Amino acid sequence: MTETQNTIKLKGNPLTLVGSLPNVGQKAPDFEAIANDLSPFKLSGLKGKVLVICSVQSLDTSVCDTEARKFNERAMSLGKDVAVLVISMDLPFAQKRWCGAAGVDNVQTLSDHKQGNFGSSYGVLIKELRLLARAVFVVDKKGVIRYIQFVDELSHEPDYEEALKAAKEARK
Repeated sequence: MTETQNTIKLKGNPLTLVGSLPNVGQKAPDFEAIANDLSPFKLSGLKGKVLVICSVQSLDTSVCDTEARKFNERAMSLGKDVAVLVISMDLPFAQKRWCGAAGVDNVQTLSDHKQGNFGSSYGVLIKELRLLARAVFVVDKKGVIRYIQFVDELSHEPDYEEALKAAKEARK
């Protein structure tokens, strides 16, 4: 498996990513994760929708909490043909509890804890922590990646406006 060093940092300390980061214009890799009800989730199950896929370390951290809430608030403005996914290594039980407590119902949280399939398929699995790096991927209705935002410092939020602009463009 491919490893990339010094691409991301946590409070200035470099970390190693496992897997290969896909490229804009390439077909989005299918992956399997776990939904909050413990059912298997496959990306291919959302065929025909524009996807905003956000990877975060843990919904129980302040930056990830803020990110998921902001995407939840803005998801409605994107239209019904857009799905927003927030993926972390948190257990499905913790994700479900967090969604209920936060009033989050416009994004779908998914757990990658079991196999790390999403993390390794999208090159965002952090070797040292077995958590996911912060990134946003926008996939068009044909399953092609149209936008990638890779946040190089884990303690920083993504550029929401750029990600939402890319999602709106992908709807065309």
